[in-house]
Amino acid sequence: MVDTMKLRGIISERGLSQRKVAQSIGVTEKTFYCKMKRGIFDSDEIQQMIELLDIQNPMEIFFAKFGA
Repeated sequence: MVDTMKLRGIISERGLSQRKVAQSIGVTEKTFYCKMKRGIFDSDEIQQMIELLDIQNPMEIFFAKFGA
């Protein structure tokens, strides 16, 4: 499950909006918000966000463990 709080932080740090990220990975804004709410993205979308946002440690964001 995706740590959406960290992902939102990185999006903000990079000076982007969730709308811009949605457009960049090829999904609608509504779809992006739904995926953020559920905390689940496809592997292709994850890879695109890693590259777009220059995420150095994707494991702690995209494969976060909650309650473990």
